[in-house]
Amino acid sequence: MFGMFGHGFGPQTFEAHYRAMPVAFIDKPSAEFGDKVILPPSALDRLASLQIEYPMLFKIESPSSGRSTHCGVLEFVAEEGVVYMPHWMMQNLLLQVGDMVKFKNVSLPKGKFVKLQPVTSDFLDISNPKAVLERTLRSYTCLTVGDCFVVNYNNKNYEIEVRETKPGNAISVVETDCQVDFEAPKDYKEPEKVFKPSTVNGSTSAILAGTSKVSSDSAAAMGSSQAAASASETAQEAAEAAFLAFAGTSRRLDGKPITNPGQPVPVPLGRLAGSAGLTPAVSSTATTLTSKPADTTASGKTGTFVSTGNRLMDKLLKEKGQNPSSLPTPPPAPETTEEEKPSSSFQAFSGKGRTLK
Repeated sequence: MFGMFGHGFGPQTFEAHYRAMPVAFIDKPSAEFGDKVILPPSALDRLASLQIEYPMLFKIESPSSGRSTHCGVLEFVAEEGVVYMPHWMMQNLLLQVGDMVKFKNVSLPKGKFVKLQPVTSDFLDISNPKAVLERTLRSYTCLTVGDCFVVNYNNKNYEIEVRETKPGNAISVVETDCQVDFEAPKDYKEPEKVFKPSTVNGSTSAILAGTSKVSSDSAAAMGSSQAAASASETAQEAAEAAFLAFAGTSRRLDGKPITNPGQPVPVPLGRLAGSAGLTPAVSSTATTLTSKPADTTASGKTGTFVSTGNRLMDKLLKEKGQNPSSLPTPPPAPETTEEEKPSSSFQAFSGKGRTLK
């Protein structure tokens, strides 16, 4: 609102007081992301008549809080006595809307080094923070130690605090090669270290005991698996030994019920195909199934009827009144040596034929 300008020859200074307003009041949202302010046209007229260095840099002081910072200028279109400032800059100076601030033009050295610190650790989630920071700093003309500026990325604001600058507490970042260093975020917490127990004395023995326990458990598991395999083999052998040959229900050709049914004889699987022990068991079973204690022949005489093993032949013999025991006995088969014995002692239909005359 009031300006004071130096007079005389040589470099001159510009000093003025303005009421601080946020840039949101002038509808310039792009000015929020940078350090440039909007001054009235009268400030441009006075600065043009002075011998000042470009780019134009200013020191801003807040008489109420005693804080200060530095900035550049974007335009000279503000109302007289008013300066529009970014919101983050007003926060650094602890200014309220309409508070008075003092402007003074300054010359700052080109920066060589700056150390920055993110306020929150979510800034580390950015895939390429260096590129984002370089793009953001293009909107800045100077940096001051203690300032906390805003980086906008992906519609989110990240606060960055200036911790150190060289060669002074305020530097110019326009057309300069500046080295940037980062500190850990303020809310960053180191991950807790998990200390492994020392492997001495009791710890080592505990580990060894656990190892031996695991080994014994493994051996027990192997033993149980072998025992299970052996049990399955034994069960299979028992099933083979308990196989019952000809275990079906017997029936008579004439349809009459059987008075004395025989019991099936267990036969091993390996002896089904013509073993020597199969014939006697089957013969005795067949005799038991077909024999009767007494019968009367056609002549009326009572005697013992011996079955021939063929039910049809037994029936025919009964009708003719003949007893199979009276039939001539076939001559015995010649004995054979071990070498001449066939591989199977059982041969189907190997007997001599007979006629019913």
